[in-house]
Amino acid sequence: MRRSHVTTVSLLVALALAACTNAKDVLEPSAITPPAASAQPAPAAQGSATVTVPAPAPSTAASTATTTAPVTSAQAAAILSKTRLQIAPIVGASVEAATPLTAELQTRAKQRGITLAGSQDQTATHVLKGYFSAMSEGKDTTVIYVWDVYDPSGNRLHRINGQMKAPSTGSGDSTGADSWKSVSPATMQAIADQTIDQFAAFLSGKAS
Repeated sequence: MRRSHVTTVSLLVALALAACTNAKDVLEPSAITPPAASAQPAPAAQGSATVTVPAPAPSTAASTATTTAPVTSAQAAAILSKTRLQIAPIVGASVEAATPLTAELQTRAKQRGITLAGSQDQTATHVLKGYFSAMSEGKDTTVIYVWDVYDPSGNRLHRINGQMKAPSTGSGDSTGADSWKSVSPATMQAIADQTIDQFAAFLSGKAS
């Protein structure tokens, strides 16, 4: 039986509240050794989001006009290179599903020039917390996810959410635990790529 649109919305709301509950299956990202930092940050991907910033104030006091200039790729790369991202334990997903997700988060972050900080690292500039749910409908499984971005003080700065549908790889049903058996590693890796790309766009958008 297909779930209604209302069911999907309800799941998204439930995911947003997952931070207040304890998940049965939680994967500590630090369990996977982060890749060694490269000597030089990877340049920002083509098509990165751009914003405008105020140009220096004109020397003439009578002039009040402000010109703007777009953030360049070099500026965006500099912003990303200063970021130290800490990934909190994944909530809601099984360990088997969260493992390829976490591994790809690390790979994609390195490609974008973002350094990952360990769970005990006190120098993290941002913390990423993810909440997941899976639902099987016939031969398809839908993964719904919510990521909250926090500063080191625990203030939420941004939210990334979405869902991805992919053919099932097993015999999962509509219950949460069994549904995760049907989620392929490729689906979780695609979610990881989208997550890091959106996080990078958020950082570039906050440039000033």
